[in-house]
Amino acid sequence: MNFENFSFGSLQIDSRIYDHDVVIDHGEIRKRKKTPSKQFRDEFGHTPLSAEEYIPWKCTRLVIGTGAYGGLPVMHAVKREAKRREVELLMLPTHEAMKVLNKHPKDTNAILHVTC
Repeated sequence: MNFENFSFGSLQIDSRIYDHDVVIDHGEIRKRKKTPSKQFRDEFGHTPLSAEEYIPWKCTRLVIGTGAYGGLPVMHAVKREAKRREVELLMLPTHEAMKVLNKHPKDTNAILHVTC
């Protein structure tokens, strides 16, 4: 899997452009379903990543791309769950997250945010 380009609102993986957040689970790419986290939007001023969402935990490393400016809030419950599962959690602006994914793809899953 080749993480090629990122700009506010879109990212490119294997020559395909995505204009929405994505979840990468063992090489499969799907749209992030934020609906379970929308209940926390008022608390954060933005829909955060919550433990209520589907998170691809079956890995040794989970990379969370927090957007162009690192603005995606990640709730403490997600961080606690990563620790409980002994999954290394990396939270980086999306362009940095994509660099990590290109260098260290083995047993790594990801959630990539395309705005903020």
